[in-house]
Parts: sequence; structure tokens; C-alpha cells
Amino acid sequence: MTNHLGDDNNEEKEESFAALLEAYGPGMDADVSVGDKIRGKIISIGKDSVFVDTGTKIDGVVDKAELLDKNQELALNEGDMLELYVVALSDDEIRLSKAMSGIGGLNMLKEAYEKSVPVEGKVSETCKGGFRVEVLQRKTFCPISQVDINFVETPSDYVGQTFNFLIITFEENGRNIVLSRRKLLEHEQEKARKEFYQTLKVDDILDGTVTRLMPYGAFVRLSLGVEGMVHVSELSWSKTAKPELLVNVSDTVRVKVIGIEPDKRPGMLKISLSMKQLTEDPWVSIGEHFREGDKIQGTVTHCTNFGAFVELAPGIEGLVHISEMSYKKRVLKSEDVVTAGETVSVLIKEVDLDKRRLSLSIRDAEGDPWVDVAEKYTIGKAVKGILEKKEKFGYFINLEPGITGLLPKSNLKKADKPAELEKLKEGDAIAIMVEAINPGERKITLTPADTADEQNWQTFSDASTSSLGALGEKLQRALDKKKSD
Repeated sequence: MTNHLGDDNNEEKEESFAALLEAYGPGMDADVSVGDKIRGKIISIGKDSVFVDTGTKIDGVVDKAELLDKNQELALNEGDMLELYVVALSDDEIRLSKAMSGIGGLNMLKEAYEKSVPVEGKVSETCKGGFRVEVLQRKTFCPISQVDINFVETPSDYVGQTFNFLIITFEENGRNIVLSRRKLLEHEQEKARKEFYQTLKVDDILDGTVTRLMPYGAFVRLSLGVEGMVHVSELSWSKTAKPELLVNVSDTVRVKVIGIEPDKRPGMLKISLSMKQLTEDPWVSIGEHFREGDKIQGTVTHCTNFGAFVELAPGIEGLVHISEMSYKKRVLKSEDVVTAGETVSVLIKEVDLDKRRLSLSIRDAEGDPWVDVAEKYTIGKAVKGILEKKEKFGYFINLEPGITGLLPKSNLKKADKPAELEKLKEGDAIAIMVEAINPGERKITLTPADTADEQNWQTFSDASTSSLGALGEKLQRALDKKKSD
């Protein structure tokens, strides 16, 4: 009689063993060699070691101390993925590490060279062209250009530090070993950059570190190997601020991504950033701070043929038209009155919120000298002026900044010595007297102060003697004496 029950038990055992093999998954029979780079999941964390699924029948082991962060804490959990190198093999263990370290022979170094396995080295001293580095208790060399990605300003800063390196040259049976840390850093950067690019999008708000300043803006590191640029126009709402006045190298800043486009360098992106767009637009609340008729100080940003632009606050700029430059002189170009960077007082004449325009006036802020001209220059008053310009119809005489009168040619003949007046040159002083004044039209008619014409003086007999001035009083006394004679 056949024992079918025994056969059934054997079949169940075979099926259970087959299921167990299948549970290990594909690749369990795959071989690994020293120098191989594997990616595996953490299966358990012990007191001193971390165990990793290598994808083979043998688990990998890495020293826990090698995985601690800067705070000497293990920021990893079971199930996390790790990328490590195989540094040693035995029948029951696969030893894993970030790099080869400790004591080893030339065979280990040669194997690390051939398999591109990082080695741990301590920079012992500087030397011509680079550094001496101790690797597995052997002296090696690292060129200064290969110790970092960035330019090395102070080589001595690296002495005494321990890093991972790649062996890029292994010659003369190990007597000539050259290392590179730069290649490892570039690989790490490339990996981090690709991961960062996958999630990057316009309108993202990120924190970054200012790495360098240029006249046209500031470069900000967003992630390992990733930089963006904040153009000077996006640093602040102000048009006059310079990058070095707003941020410093190493500052942590918050930025908004406003543009992403392919860079000329393969695999790279050109990232445009903004700082000002994370702050309020100053024009939103301009009405709370600036009103028509306000007198305020501002900074000249630039001059044009038609006037000068003046910034009253960051992002708030107005125009002083050339006609609003001065009451005191005729302005042909704005540079005759102001220069870029100069602080000036202006009067706000108009606020146009829709067009974001401010109309400003320098001359109204200074005051119109013609406001009280009728009180200062009464008819019959004798004053001194400066011959400003000679014309066929008469002389223009400047009485004070912004106040110019006309001495008509017909009045020149009334002088005691007309020939002497004709000899005067532009810039010479001249004694004159106010004959007529029209503040509305900004006109003052003058006559020579040395005239002896009785009829001319009689014209001003209604003017008080006290208002004639010292010279007028003398002339009045002379006229009175002539009448008595």
C-alpha cells in the first residue's frame, strides 16, 4: 500500500522551501566584489552597527559611527535607503563603508583605484602645489585644485581635516598616489542638483545663502550645487540701492523663483530670483505717506533732457520737469541744477496713482523769489545790480538770484554819462533805480540811478523819501537845492 501521506508532506516541504527562496527576491545569488557600490535598505539598527539588505544572501554591515551626523546623532530609521561601498568580504559578512579607511596594504589602495572606491584620508600638511594626505597610513598627494570645488584661498584651513577622496593616479607600485576630493564633491553636487531640479517650479519661495555680489545683482545658493541670481532690479523696490548696501556674502535670504530656463551649461538651469516681490509694493500705500503740497527730501536717481527723476522712498520715484527746476535761472539741462545721487528738497505737485506718477518741483520747494518782490523793490528805490546781458533794446540787470530787470536802451540816455554805461561788460556792477514793476508778469523796468533829469525824478515824487535809499536821498536833496536856486 502506497504511503500517500508521506508524499504529501514532502511536497509541502518543497513548496515551503521554494516560497522561501522566492521571498528573498531576484539577485540573491548575485555576487558582489570589493569596490562595488550598492544601494540597500536598512533592515536593523544595533548598538554599534547598522545592517543593510545587500540584495544577496548575506546582509551588509556598516559601523554606526560612520553614519552619524554633525550632531553625532543617527538620523536614519529602519527602511531607509543607503548607498555604500563594499570594502571587505567574508563567508558570513559583507563589510560596507562610505570609504576605505583604517590600516591596509597596497592591494587595498590599488583595488580602491581600480573600483573607484572612496578612501578616507587626513590632510597632514601643505606642500608645493597641494597637500600631503595620509591614507591607510601611507603618504599620498592631492593637488590644490582637487581638494575642493571652490577656489582655495587659505590652504592651511584644510590641514588636520579628514575627508573622503578618490584615487585618480596609482603608479610606481604605490609610490605615486594622487587623490581628488573634487570629483566626489562634483558627483554629490550633480546628484543633489538633479533631485532639486525635479521639484523646482516658478513661484516657489525658498531660503538661500548669498554666495557672491556683482554690480548687476546677488547670487544665492539654493541647494548643493544650485545657484540662482537676484538681479539688482529685484533686490529692492528702490532703484538707487546697490547690492552691497542690501545684502552681504553669507547672509541667509528668502527669495521667490520668478524664472527658470535652460542654461548654456549642459544639465544646468538658469534660475531667476526676487527678494522685492516678497515685500509690499510701496505704491499700494503711497496715499498714506505722500500728498499733493507736501514738501519732502529725495535722492536724484538720474537726469534726462526733460528733467530729473527723484526717489522719495524705496520704489517711489517722481519727475522734476526742467521747467520746475528753478525760479532763479533759466535751465537748459537738468545737470545744471542737480546731479545723480544728490539729495534735494521737492514739492509734490501731483499724485497720479493709476499711472504711478509723481510730479515734483524743486523751484516751488525753494520758494518763488517774486512772491514779495513788490515789497522789496519799490518804485524809486535805488539798488545795485549785475549786468547779466546786453541786448540791442537794453541791458538785463540781475538784482538777486531769480530776479532780473530790464534797463531799456531809451533809459540809458537819461544817465549823466551814458558813454560810461556803454563801456560796462557782462558781470560788472551797475547802480540803477526801479522805474516800474509788474510782479504778475515778472517784469521790472529800471533806469540809471545817476540821472539828473528833473522830470524823471518828478515821476517818482509820490514815493516816500525813506524808500529811495541812500543814493536816492542824495539825489533828492540835490534836486531840492536846484529848485531853490
